[in-house]
Amino acid sequence: GKDEEKPRLRVGALSKQSVKLDGVLSEPVWATADSITNLVTIEPDEGGVPAGQTIVKVLGNSKEIIIGAVCHDPDPARIVSFSKARDAELDNEDHLTIVLDTFQDGRTGYVFAVNPSGARFDALVSPQGGEVNSDWDAVWEAGTSRDNGGWSAEIRIPIQSLRFKRGLSSWGLNVQRRVQRLQETSRWSGIKRDYEISQTSQAGILADLPNFDLGLGLSIRPAFTARSEKTAGQNRDFGSDLSLDVTQRLGPNILTSLTVNTDFAETEVDARQTNLTRFEILFPEKRTFFLEGADVFEFGIGLDEAVVPFFSRRIGLFSEADGGEGVEIPIAVGGKLNGQVGNTSLGALVVRTRNVDHLGVPGATMGVVRVKQKIFAESSVGMIATVGDQLGRPGSWLAGADFTYRNSRFLGDKNLQIGVWGLRNGRKGLEGNKSAYGFEIDFPNDLWDNILSSKRICDGFDPSLGFVPRSGVHTWDGAVEFNPRPNWSFVRQMFHEISFSLVDDLDFNLESYALEIKPVDWLLESGDRFLFGVVREGDRPREDFDVFASANRAVSIPAGSYAWTRYILRGALAEKRKISGEVA
Repeated sequence: GKDEEKPRLRVGALSKQSVKLDGVLSEPVWATADSITNLVTIEPDEGGVPAGQTIVKVLGNSKEIIIGAVCHDPDPARIVSFSKARDAELDNEDHLTIVLDTFQDGRTGYVFAVNPSGARFDALVSPQGGEVNSDWDAVWEAGTSRDNGGWSAEIRIPIQSLRFKRGLSSWGLNVQRRVQRLQETSRWSGIKRDYEISQTSQAGILADLPNFDLGLGLSIRPAFTARSEKTAGQNRDFGSDLSLDVTQRLGPNILTSLTVNTDFAETEVDARQTNLTRFEILFPEKRTFFLEGADVFEFGIGLDEAVVPFFSRRIGLFSEADGGEGVEIPIAVGGKLNGQVGNTSLGALVVRTRNVDHLGVPGATMGVVRVKQKIFAESSVGMIATVGDQLGRPGSWLAGADFTYRNSRFLGDKNLQIGVWGLRNGRKGLEGNKSAYGFEIDFPNDLWDNILSSKRICDGFDPSLGFVPRSGVHTWDGAVEFNPRPNWSFVRQMFHEISFSLVDDLDFNLESYALEIKPVDWLLESGDRFLFGVVREGDRPREDFDVFASANRAVSIPAGSYAWTRYILRGALAEKRKISGEVA
């Protein structure tokens, strides 16, 4: 079968002797472990030999797995590594990426990456299209080391940080290394430019897994916060809160969570964004309780930020659209279940919020259920349903279904994705057509990257627990990219793109449009890049709207018809240079 054709790596037994996570594979146990002895390039040549050898080994016991890598480099003084922060984008520097498919289903997985400076990146693989969600964070450690032969890394992942299928003796594994100054990318399995490292259908096999022991699988985290406030002319006001978070594993594949009087004090604040449009902008979820198992709740493909049927920030936060600009609504109690049973992914969430008198927000109970069934080799069909409204609006519900067809062997070795979806919602007093539906056809490959999608979001579609910045519209989006590699001595790849976005109202009256043409976008062998493009845009707001408003002044855009053309000229120096940057 297909698994017999894939490369395999056996897990070495990790004895009671501990591994010091210093990035140096000096412990005796590393010497006896099975090895990946080198990767194969996909850049600059597909199927070539890398400039420096990469050796990867994996150790495991009942509680954890440890991944060790030695990244030889013929010129280690020129290694490109500058990021230190967690979840920094490592694309423009040297780094090593590890992908684990713990259900061995070719659809889901975990991404762990580290650079020579020890910066860590982790993400969930989206089952809806091979993209990744980097807002998810796991408990894991990494140590790195540099010497005159290159750099090395050790990565420890506690088994408690992963969900996995019971009884498997092997997982999916893939490894990819980037050498930035050489613009070189090498990989262990799925050695084609058309495939992304996050496509777990192309992963190799991590064999001889140990018998994992989750213990009780119980985690309890209490928290106590105190506050003191004093206003001029008034007595000092004291207050305190006690909160509790409990997680319980129901076997290796299902996680349940309970939160009481939830404290989100440790949650990272939102990045400031300037909104110059008349539509609400989407801020990503950063609260751990909602991020755990977020991949299970993802719905459809091609929806982007235009339709999110379940948007967890509608629970516990009074949004900008409601006039609250992110004000917290206290969560009294919440429960959550997510995981996989056989070929079925399931997620459920129930939350009760407290009333907030000064916002006029009553206490409310809300819930969501998501079920997704794997079909064919890489595809899925599913449903989603939500109920409740934290603003207290009665009769709020949503239901929908989606089908996603994925094939990484289309025409032999090409990627093809086709998705269709439909949603309907209800709420007392909500007028108009309360449905939304759409499709996407995506052919994401190296030479040709083509996409076409359409969404019809009717005027009455306004889900209480969803994110829909623009309703009463029919949208068309598409792009054709032709990206040849000319085999010139100084040009790595040329990108030629024509893309468009068209928004009509439901009576086919044009509301806005954008057309972008990039006749020149060249990536040089040095890593430098330059681009020339033309963008033609238009917008026809039906009503005046404010792009800025304060107590003293407001900037308003009158209703009317607007059109403008932008010319893009951009040059970027490669990150390998002592001085790099971009001019646009």
